Amino acid sequence: MTSADTVPRDLVPADDPTVVRILDADGAFAPTPAAEPYLEAVAALSDAELETFYRDMAVIRAFDREATNLQRQGELALWPPSLGQEAAQVGSARAARAQDHIFPSYREHVVCRIRGVDPVDIIRVMRGLSHGGWDPSDPKNGNVHIYTLVLGAQTLHATGLAMGLSFDGRSGSGDLERDEAVIVYYGDGASSQGDVHESMVFAASFQTPEVFFLQNNQWAISVPVRTQSPAPLYRRGAGYGMPSIQIDGNDVLASYVVTRRALDEARAGGGPRAIEAMTYRLGAHTTSDDPTKYRTGDEEQAWARRDPIARMRAYLLSRGASDAFFDDVAAEAAAVAEDTRVRTVALGGIEPDSMFAHVYSEPHPLTDLQRQWLASYEASFEEAAE
Repeated sequence: MTSADTVPRDLVPADDPTVVRILDADGAFAPTPAAEPYLEAVAALSDAELETFYRDMAVIRAFDREATNLQRQGELALWPPSLGQEAAQVGSARAARAQDHIFPSYREHVVCRIRGVDPVDIIRVMRGLSHGGWDPSDPKNGNVHIYTLVLGAQTLHATGLAMGLSFDGRSGSGDLERDEAVIVYYGDGASSQGDVHESMVFAASFQTPEVFFLQNNQWAISVPVRTQSPAPLYRRGAGYGMPSIQIDGNDVLASYVVTRRALDEARAGGGPRAIEAMTYRLGAHTTSDDPTKYRTGDEEQAWARRDPIARMRAYLLSRGASDAFFDDVAAEAAAVAEDTRVRTVALGGIEPDSMFAHVYSEPHPLTDLQRQWLASYEASFEEAAE
């Protein structure tokens, strides 16, 4: 028996013909039957686009590892690693058009970077320096809304905005270069939240131009997906009447072509779509989590053999990608990691009494008393030092 055989079958994406997969785990071009309708779109991708997918994934992994190290060294309060989920995020983010609106949860680091958000703005949130990180209305941030740490709440925000797009005539005209759509990211754990289901009810009822993008990374912190649902999660979207599909989330090509079509169909008036990307969180849920307490090394190794970056690298090599290209990507990844460290340390901290600044919209006597108490408390240390 191999180590892979010891992994529960529901934790490893089976060779199901209904799952859209373009590249197999070894990076070979091996489309499943469900991928057939998308092969023309795959063939249309240029070498430059394929190499961009790889670059996106490799660079964000370097950033993610550096941010994890920074948290371990006390520079961040918390960090949610995206290790292993790069393909699902890169493919879907590159599939969105410039006018589309993006609603992340709190792990979509590369989605933000692709759309123009400075990754250090994510660092600000996790360092406790910001209540949001960036301004979604600023054009340079590519219509990316702020991270949402309340599970599933972003789906409500996304559906509300998508309804507004329909009411305002900003979608459904048939002009793919002008019409707007929405994509919202959430995880398998969040898929059990009432907010998600309420969002789907309204999305289906109002036929919103929206794609629900579920990253099934197999674990809702320590709860396995098999405990959350006896049936594949993409069927939940189908239950609300929206076309739903399951993809190999570690295949960046599958993520791109399926999401591109889903967004275009939604923006053209076809109503909402749901995508379940089968992937795996190779790291911890956050840096406050210890995954060794609830999952096995055999399971992690089985999924590591499906690494999305190694898969894409093998595919590019089969197409003749040069060593110079990979060297250039490695150099950029190292530079981004170093830049992240330097800029993070330079951020400094915040004054302790800033915690009172945004509790109420107007001055409030209780916060005034608390501020006075803090000032007195800190002054007592200064007096003791003298």
